Amino acid sequence: MSEKNREGKRTARQKLAAEREKQRSKDRRRRALIVGASVVCVLGLAAVIGVIGANAGKDDGGEAAGPVVAPSGAQGKDSLAIPVGKESARSTLTIWEDFRCPACKAFELAYRDTIHELTEAGQLKVEYHLATIIDGNMGGTGSRKAANAAACAQDAGEFTPYHDLLFANQPAESDDAFADESKLLDLAREVDGLDTTLFQECVRNGTHNSWVEKSNKAFTTGGFGGTPTVLLDGENVYQDRSMTPEKLKQMVLDANK
Repeated sequence: MSEKNREGKRTARQKLAAEREKQRSKDRRRRALIVGASVVCVLGLAAVIGVIGANAGKDDGGEAAGPVVAPSGAQGKDSLAIPVGKESARSTLTIWEDFRCPACKAFELAYRDTIHELTEAGQLKVEYHLATIIDGNMGGTGSRKAANAAACAQDAGEFTPYHDLLFANQPAESDDAFADESKLLDLAREVDGLDTTLFQECVRNGTHNSWVEKSNKAFTTGGFGGTPTVLLDGENVYQDRSMTPEKLKQMVLDANK
């Protein structure tokens, strides 16, 4: 083999090795970003609590100012909980969520079917509380606008399917796509009977914006560690690293015996 051919092969091998190392670096960065996104909603609150508090209610030129209008059927202290399930259920699951929070989406995708099964069977009542910590952390208004739209869906009796759609279509955490009201209205067309003039006006007018901000204030002053926060009959169960949908179901069934 000529020296020229050997040099050509050596150069090709060097280029291939360089490309492989470049790809490995990309893969490492991507994995780091994925891991960071999956835990930011759980850990980020402690680090940015001051920023969140400073930004609460001020992220969009005071658009949230106005009377506090709770969604239809809201319950609990200051009517900040959206209830799902039968009132007679013996166990109550309290969930604090942010529609921009990746960890909240991970929780919903993992536990949603189990929660639906238990609520439909009358075994469990769920109280949803909405927070906007990602707006305060990352900037933007998507958390608040999505929460307002979910409250508007509650007015129409369609909170659960719309809530599930918002998480199923959650944009990347850094993408404030839910700040675009047309995106929220487009999703409503996927829920039978939700895309009405009343719903559209509720979304565009930010009818429940002040209620959402009041809910977020209750979250930031409530001593919680981040979203999602999940309490079963007052006990924080999601912080248990051994928790699974099956374990949660068994806990509910045992409590109802």
